[in-house]
Amino acid sequence: MSAVDTVGPQGVPQLQAQVEQIIAEARKQGASACEVAVSVEQGLSTTVRQGEVETVEFNRDQGFGITLYVGQRKGSASTSASGDAAIRETVAAALAIAKHASEDECAGLADAGLMARELPSLDLYHAWSITPEQAIEQALSCEAAAFAADSRIKNADGTTLNTHQGCRVYGNSHGFVSGYASTRHSLSCVMIAEADGQMQRDYWYDVNRQGELLADAASIGRRATERAVSRLGARPVPTCEVPVLFAAELAGGLFGSFLAAISGGNLYRKSSFLEGTLGQQLFPEWLKLDERPHIPRALGSAAFDGDGLATYAKSFVERGELLSYVLGTYSGRKLGMPSTANSGGVHNLFVSHGDEDQKALLKRMGRGLLVTELMGQGLNMVTGDYSRGAGGYWVENGEIQFPVQEVTIAGNLRDMFKQIVAVGNDLELRSNIRTGSVLIERMTVAGS
Repeated sequence: MSAVDTVGPQGVPQLQAQVEQIIAEARKQGASACEVAVSVEQGLSTTVRQGEVETVEFNRDQGFGITLYVGQRKGSASTSASGDAAIRETVAAALAIAKHASEDECAGLADAGLMARELPSLDLYHAWSITPEQAIEQALSCEAAAFAADSRIKNADGTTLNTHQGCRVYGNSHGFVSGYASTRHSLSCVMIAEADGQMQRDYWYDVNRQGELLADAASIGRRATERAVSRLGARPVPTCEVPVLFAAELAGGLFGSFLAAISGGNLYRKSSFLEGTLGQQLFPEWLKLDERPHIPRALGSAAFDGDGLATYAKSFVERGELLSYVLGTYSGRKLGMPSTANSGGVHNLFVSHGDEDQKALLKRMGRGLLVTELMGQGLNMVTGDYSRGAGGYWVENGEIQFPVQEVTIAGNLRDMFKQIVAVGNDLELRSNIRTGSVLIERMTVAGS
């Protein structure tokens, strides 16, 4: 079988056979239960800078990871090899770890009756027959358009085209074995503007399951230039408490932090500021957060979770109220609750929104800060305290006045969630979290 075949849908049966072989070996060596994930991936990455080709990289990776159980004891091991000897040795290593591990009453596979049965086809695989020469040409045209768009663009920090395809199969000793092939293609451009002794950098990018549907290379370059040039003249602002508008490409991070706070691992470790909030109103009444895992070709779609359970559409928040945590089998057992089929995370989170675009939200905000860049981590998951370095634009009378840098925005996520005034209709489609710009009523902006 050719290399290209094994990373496409044609490779699924071959990897399924390998999973079954590994499970059989684990049983033979004395495991009472086991689960295996096998993957093969390959990709092409091309970076250009200043009209020159900087890198052309081709990668191909394969391997498997096994988790096996001896009663309530668990051991895990992984390898990038795939031969019979590697399988025997990796299973033996996992078994040795399990025999030395402590017993855990919550350890083990999900119940056999909960395994996914009928799995929808999600159309996640779209190979892009682009050659390295064509990839270089696209990246160069993207950068050239960026340089041509404004004379204040003096330098480039890399334009990269990536194309990736892979095949993954998961199986366990309950008899569940299933897999899928997927693709992901992207083009990104980072430019540096310079004027009056100041330099500013900014970027733009697109990502898609289908390479042919990526935004036009020249348009990505021009957008990167517009963003970099618009930041020239940036300065701090005096410390104040004002409304803050998170641009759509950053707003997903707020909801990503929310998902982390309602995820089983943080909850059973008692390290989340949202522990014990099930049934409480955490957001304004109009806000809804729901998961839609079966959207064809979407970046976050999946037919089954990391435990082999069928994914399904569900609401985490309705009318502002927290309806469900994010649980896999293990974290559910630790909390005495059923799995929500979210082992490995949430698939395609949708945030409800109104009919105002970002410009309309600026009008509604009146005076405050539009945030287009965040730096550092700055979240205490235990308390919810949030503090990030930020850049963006100062707004007066609903209009952008000047770019801002060297400020810190701070608040507490519980307060910030309740103070969401509106979510825009300028949806970010390049992410697993689909949200528009988010306007928060009040935060501390610390500057000069």
